[in-house]
Amino acid sequence: MTIKPLACALLSAALVTQLSACGTIFYPERRGQLTGEIDPGVAILNGIGLLFYVVPGLIAFGVDFATGAIYLPDRRYSVAPERLDQAVDENGEVDPLKLKAIIREELQLDLPLERAQQINKPASERLAALGLASRA
Repeated sequence: MTIKPLACALLSAALVTQLSACGTIFYPERRGQLTGEIDPGVAILNGIGLLFYVVPGLIAFGVDFATGAIYLPDRRYSVAPERLDQAVDENGEVDPLKLKAIIREELQLDLPLERAQQINKPASERLAALGLASRA
């Protein structure tokens, strides 16, 4: 009689793993990307799910494309947060010259940040200034 609960647990575990999208599980930081180069590892894992179980495989591809987790991160304009923290002083103010130097070193971009200003307005005011409405 102990075989039935064990079989149910194994079947449930198999369904949960097949119904989940690989990119969303393995790379949650990639969610929110709109486009990019498709990660072959994630596509292959989703494809394996598609081979064994058609519907869960399709769901996995759908979820990964919808969330953007299937795309490789765009390294062209990425700077590690730890590196950007070097431009922030102990009062939480951003030093535009340090930020410019970090961006020039990391991304080979020369941005005019000498007269940049830090915006300390609530998000709703910044959105209103751009003519956008807040969703909250």
